[in-house]
Amino acid sequence: MNKSSSPLWRAPPHPDWLSTANREGSYFNLRAVVPLDEASLLGHARQATGLEDFGDDLWREPFLMLVKSLEEEAQLTLMGRLMARNDIVLWLSARLKVTDTLKRYPQILQEDVIAPMVIVGLPRSGTSILFELLSQDPEVGVPLMWEALQPCPPPETSTYTTDPRIEQADKLFTQWNRVAPEFPSMHEMRGDIPAECGLLMAGTFISDHIASLHQTPGYSAWCNETDYLPVYEYHKTILQILQWKNPRKRWLLKAPEHQVHLDTLLAVYPDACIVQTHRDPIKCMASTASLMGTLYSMRSDQPFNTQMFDNIIMGEGTARRLEHVIKQREQGIVPAANIVDSRYQDLLDDPIACIARIYAHFDMTQSEAAVRYMQEYLWKKPQGKFGQHTYKVDETRNRDRQLFNRYQSLYNVPDEL
Repeated sequence: MNKSSSPLWRAPPHPDWLSTANREGSYFNLRAVVPLDEASLLGHARQATGLEDFGDDLWREPFLMLVKSLEEEAQLTLMGRLMARNDIVLWLSARLKVTDTLKRYPQILQEDVIAPMVIVGLPRSGTSILFELLSQDPEVGVPLMWEALQPCPPPETSTYTTDPRIEQADKLFTQWNRVAPEFPSMHEMRGDIPAECGLLMAGTFISDHIASLHQTPGYSAWCNETDYLPVYEYHKTILQILQWKNPRKRWLLKAPEHQVHLDTLLAVYPDACIVQTHRDPIKCMASTASLMGTLYSMRSDQPFNTQMFDNIIMGEGTARRLEHVIKQREQGIVPAANIVDSRYQDLLDDPIACIARIYAHFDMTQSEAAVRYMQEYLWKKPQGKFGQHTYKVDETRNRDRQLFNRYQSLYNVPDEL
């Protein structure tokens, strides 16, 4: 077996309509029919918006690296190229509109983003359900998928629930479910649900959201070596835009990838309230392999390359990721006052009590309304509502257990196998 292919996951069959479309598309000159070259993408974004200025040059090198990797590495199908082109044009268009909005309303950059709560942890460690539960608090503002995708013009309170961008985003994101019918059991997608921070960062073209969509190891390697400070500064700018005409008392944010950049996160948000989730890493790795493989299979038929995400799928890489955070906490780079722990098991056993402990650590008040809304949310969305996410935990994973002894002991994380 090819060393780079995963023995732990195999792509399920495509829906018949998708297999037929991709097969017919393979007879075309796809590079000509669905171009992904720089000139075509930039030209289309400018034409769509009527704007020319992309702002600073932060995005240019990673954009070019992404385009190069898409052509040379991603092996995109017809649907894959269509989805990639649409994504990139949307991200470029959003960047053009952000630049234009800030030129016309520079006061937006004076907006304060105070003490955002940020959920971090391994993928599949309970970050999503915790995010959804915490977002039920009326005091909390979360970036929704539609506004993260198209932050400009700045959302307004009076039209926040009727903005036409909601329907557009909903059609795009629920398309993932039609392309891969098993995906809803792994992760709910709609236009009006909370968005991860990777989508807020997409306008920089340095984002784990982008890396999660295609097998582009050249692009991912470039991102792993770059400076993320400008990326987090852009992230803050987007939040300032989103709250300008629709104020949020306190932002709630989430992205597993923040775990790798906690020092940079705190450089931009020194008062951030970080919630680190904890779950058996063996379970997390197996579940993540299934999720990532499914995402890639939407756009390409090439075998899943686990080496691209070794820090969340492979034992040694995942252990290094976890040890990195432990060391940053021990050294005070991440101060104890800025971070609290949340075990997946505690969230399952008593979610309201788990959240109460989080609030208490940061001296926040958990209102009766917040508790009531969280309980109602749990009642309406029981575990497995969209089907059971089934995946194989290969016995070879048990060989990695010793890599996580310190981590599991330190945070009292139980084995789930």
